Amino acid sequence: MAKEIEIYCSNLSGYIRIQGGETPGEIAARYPSIMEIRPICAFVNNKTENLDFPIYSPKHVEFLDASTRAGLDVYIRSLCMMTYKAVRDCFEGLTLRIELSISGGHYCRLYDKEGKVVKVDESRVNRLKEKLEELSAGDFPFERKERLTKDVIEIFRSQGLHDKVSLLESVNDLYTTYYLLCGLADSYYGPLAPSTGHIRVFDIVADREGFLLLGPDPWNPGRPMRPVPQPKLYKAFTDYLEFNKVIRVSNVGQLNRAIEEHRTSDLINVAEAMHDKLLGRISDDIARRREKGEAGIVLLAGPSSSGKTTTCKRLAIQLMTNCIVPKMISLDDYFVNREQTPLDESGDYDYEHLHALDLAQFNSDLQALLRGEEINLPTYSFEYGRRIEKDRPLRLEKNDVLLIEGIHGLNPELTASIAPENIYKVYVSALTTLRIDDHNWISTSDNRLLRRIVRDYKYRHTSALDTIRRWPSVRRGEEKWIFPFQENADAMFNSSLIFEIGVMKEYAEPLLRDVPHSSREYAQAYRLLRFLHYFEPIPAEQVPTTSLLREFLGGSSFHY
Repeated sequence: MAKEIEIYCSNLSGYIRIQGGETPGEIAARYPSIMEIRPICAFVNNKTENLDFPIYSPKHVEFLDASTRAGLDVYIRSLCMMTYKAVRDCFEGLTLRIELSISGGHYCRLYDKEGKVVKVDESRVNRLKEKLEELSAGDFPFERKERLTKDVIEIFRSQGLHDKVSLLESVNDLYTTYYLLCGLADSYYGPLAPSTGHIRVFDIVADREGFLLLGPDPWNPGRPMRPVPQPKLYKAFTDYLEFNKVIRVSNVGQLNRAIEEHRTSDLINVAEAMHDKLLGRISDDIARRREKGEAGIVLLAGPSSSGKTTTCKRLAIQLMTNCIVPKMISLDDYFVNREQTPLDESGDYDYEHLHALDLAQFNSDLQALLRGEEINLPTYSFEYGRRIEKDRPLRLEKNDVLLIEGIHGLNPELTASIAPENIYKVYVSALTTLRIDDHNWISTSDNRLLRRIVRDYKYRHTSALDTIRRWPSVRRGEEKWIFPFQENADAMFNSSLIFEIGVMKEYAEPLLRDVPHSSREYAQAYRLLRFLHYFEPIPAEQVPTTSLLREFLGGSSFHY
């Protein structure tokens, strides 16, 4: 007879007794109040686990539904495996590749045996949607399995999942976890739902030659996300997908093989050259606009840890090669006095709010500069929380351009009184195009979070725990003040570097290991550690001092 043990359940705010070996799913079934939230996974000692995870000793357990961040991740992963199953059942000989997180969903394409894209028309979309609905209605289990990696490799090889084979061969784990859905195997770097019946809200929409896979709307979970047109962002992504093909590194297995074959230096040099080329194109475009008497002001914006500061400095160099003199100012100096700063939902000062800036003074100064007049730049003191008087004269000469970096750069309200032709807008973000494998993408948010963890520790002595804790607030600010204006950009700069996570690995891992197991943030730290485990390390010494990555690692030849 199984030993009786005691666990603490956050949902019930108390201890409960269970039989050793019981799973969260079996425990939840005994408590109607837990079942009301329709749990999809659970935190067990602050690690995200399947509902069929057996518990043999005292634990802290919290049941999560799909409205939570961790629960939504489980939901989307499960939907992806269902989509893989649907493609296999509906289109013999075609393979699914989940390529990008974009437009409110995940952009997918189908490929034939020669590796050519097969266009997905409305007829194919309808077949896939019908199959997904059939799978959802059937409530088939996602069966979690664990076997010797050499055996899992053969299973994946038999299904033609060569990207997964390449990854597992490069990682060299003894055992590998995978899932079965109606006899079809797949792997994900995180738990799945108990069964397909938990995945009820979704949509598929034909998009270009592929389709968008849409999960539930976080603000209205009863309906699927509605596609958000993002043609400029799509082009920035897909330009890099083509680049990945040329250098023969599209997924982590291929990157690890390149490291093993000592091709890292070539990858770094080519990726850095790609950054120079993209910034050169943007500079040339600004120069053409300047010849018409336009683009006297260049605004550069992007989310946290996208590398805006280095991008601004490298763009300034490119502009000088076009005989344009960049003069840089900071939006921070236009903060209103602290007591005038808007408050957020918690009653704290919201420094990311657009109206934390003195828009009237900012627009007045820009207008004066465009007229050729001299202004005195304001100076904001963060120590005193107000503007202080300093002598900082500024005038734009004939070949000058004003270069301004800030999160609100793409928001039309920022420069409402300036004629649009006088403004050139650049959007910067780490639009990661490297995939773990064909069914597991690398989130741009994860890429930026790793950058921020490393940078915050190095320059601000902030622990990974504190950075992870603040990240949801940072993301909410981005959703409100940055992402809605992405498509306003005249140019998009993809600041990701295909080799960077291999370099960041040795910096980030010890910081993530220091996150206490007793904190909720440990779930995020553990997930990131599992993610980094797939990457072979790349020595930071190979990264040039002019690289954007040096903004986060240190050792840059730029002054910040």
